[in-house]
Amino acid sequence: MHGTEPPSEWVRRWSHLIAPGSTALDVACGAGRHLRWLRGLDHHVVGVDRSAEALAACEGLGELVPADIENGPWPLAGRQFGAVVVTNYLWRPLLPVIVGSVAPGGVLIYETFAQGNETVGRPARPEFLLQPGELMEACAGLRVVAYEAGFLQNPDRFVQRITAVRELPQPGGPSRHLLPVSPS
Repeated sequence: MHGTEPPSEWVRRWSHLIAPGSTALDVACGAGRHLRWLRGLDHHVVGVDRSAEALAACEGLGELVPADIENGPWPLAGRQFGAVVVTNYLWRPLLPVIVGSVAPGGVLIYETFAQGNETVGRPARPEFLLQPGELMEACAGLRVVAYEAGFLQNPDRFVQRITAVRELPQPGGPSRHLLPVSPS
């Protein structure tokens, strides 16, 4: 079942940008790998998914919202979150809603498949693969802290991933978004 693998390295790498005690939304949460990770960091978590079976695997983690977000209304209208996490999911009509769900001071951590993936596996249909620079364009109203687009191995896949914040005005200078230090 989707969501039983370890948390994404991208999500783990950028979780430190989420303000302590924030409420984090996991879009298309599956069986809750990122809900567990974020809850383990003492965040309140909200997961939305259409699969009742997947949500059952998340029981007790936080607020669970059953919804078919591709064929029905956005179930969290009017709500914003200190973090919004999306991995391995793309439904273009929701991109503005997802970005709009990031609260002032909040962070978006997004990673999914990109054009080129059709040459190595699934998903292969263009509607599920980001075009070059598409995540950057979707986040035009946010401050991009990190962005990558390229090829990863084991398993082979083409991805785009972004971490972006909805900045709050900072007295005395620019915001400081600490970049993780790579182990030497």
